[in-house]
Amino acid sequence: MHSEEQAPVNYYVGIDVGSASVRAALVDEFGTVVAHADQPIQIWEPQTDHYEQSSSDIWAACCSVTKKVVCGVDARQIRGLGFDATCSLVVVDKHFQPLAVNCEGQNHRNVIMWMDHRAVSQVDRINQTQHKVLSYVGGTMSVEMQPPKLLWIKENLQESCWEKAGYFFDLPDFLSWKATGVTARSLCTLVCKWTYTSDGGWDDSFWQMIGLEDLVKDQYEKIGNHVLSPGESVGKGLTPEAARELGLPEGIAVAASLIDAHAGGLGVIGADVKGHNLPCENQPITSRVAMICGTSSCHMGISETPIFVPGVWGPYFSAMVPGFWLNEGGQSATGKLIEHVVQGHVAFPELQARAKDSSQSIYTYLNSHLDLIKKSLPVGFLTVDLHVWPDFHGNRSPLTDLTLKGMVVGLTLSQGLDELALIYLATIQAIALGTRHILETMQAAGHHINTLFLCGGLSKNPLFVQMHADITGKPVVLSKEVESVLVGAAILGACASGDFATIQ
Repeated sequence: MHSEEQAPVNYYVGIDVGSASVRAALVDEFGTVVAHADQPIQIWEPQTDHYEQSSSDIWAACCSVTKKVVCGVDARQIRGLGFDATCSLVVVDKHFQPLAVNCEGQNHRNVIMWMDHRAVSQVDRINQTQHKVLSYVGGTMSVEMQPPKLLWIKENLQESCWEKAGYFFDLPDFLSWKATGVTARSLCTLVCKWTYTSDGGWDDSFWQMIGLEDLVKDQYEKIGNHVLSPGESVGKGLTPEAARELGLPEGIAVAASLIDAHAGGLGVIGADVKGHNLPCENQPITSRVAMICGTSSCHMGISETPIFVPGVWGPYFSAMVPGFWLNEGGQSATGKLIEHVVQGHVAFPELQARAKDSSQSIYTYLNSHLDLIKKSLPVGFLTVDLHVWPDFHGNRSPLTDLTLKGMVVGLTLSQGLDELALIYLATIQAIALGTRHILETMQAAGHHINTLFLCGGLSKNPLFVQMHADITGKPVVLSKEVESVLVGAAILGACASGDFATIQ
């Protein structure tokens, strides 16, 4: 029973915009998620490799899920709000109205998603410049970053979009603007996706060299000239309009945001592991890698000094944990790949029916089916003759080759449920081998990594977790609080509120 004198608990709201859904959580001052809600958001794929969203649809979903999680809570106990989101590109005009990023002129579709690969020729030209800013993105810019997308817009939508554009936002910064009316950008987004550097800011020569000198001429107003560290308070907090739409009190602190993977990293990398006999106990936090496994996988390693890792993004100063350099390895579309392989198999309808009859998810059913057919050896040995190369959407790290395609070796004429289970297992093993390749490259460059901390949707799949432990040879830690990304977003809000002095 609580005593009468007990002080009321403070709460913080974390809002996470993923690729396919928006989620919100109410998190208390002890880091416990007390309520959470989610809602799907729309994705348009007007042509191959073009993925678009609507900032209005995303904001409406943010409002809907936030109202659900704060329902019935005393508004005076909600102290701060933090956002994280995918690093998608949002385009608005000079009056902040959505501008079409497509040839059809559909203004509501004003977001080029992170996984959009339309700017392939633009990124090739940018990489041929070998400009010095590229050394901070592993030596090669990704098609998923913002400069190639901006260049694509200028070259393909000059009159309809480029000339009318007032602001280009990374999605996490669009959300903090929507909440506060302040166009400040987060150091995290600008450093990781736009070539801003924490010590030198923007490099005029880079933008001039790639043909985007117009951004320099307007003093970078369109892409950000007011930069805040993640967790810093933005403006005067929630505007009356945003407060009404979100169902939160006007004026509560809003934090400079993070990219979604970085929020997940922040939510797990500081976990207390005392008493579990792990190699990272009593070791510096730099011995840990946070792995955020959702639609794609991100591998976040931090260091006290900058480490340049070929084919791995960074080093980025203070982009995730203030005061530390971040390297970010990644695999594009891992969750999407598993789904693609399973749902595309001829035995998928049988799997669906069997999973439904046993009241299990399809992945729980597949995992138990693999246990049935494994005989005496461990499950991993079932695929001794079946191998997958997992780069169906190109390779982000460490090969940085977006032209790579996927491959399956060892197929037979059988196409029953056993074969579906095996190709599912081989795909997960291939993803884990890709993780091992990234970790080995980071370690060869100077990282000292001994423990993996996993979070995100795929970390809820025991087979995915076990294969990562087996194949990397490192222990895997799962946080008690499974919604690590939302915890990371709420940490930002807690920091912005002033209730905690620093993110650490």
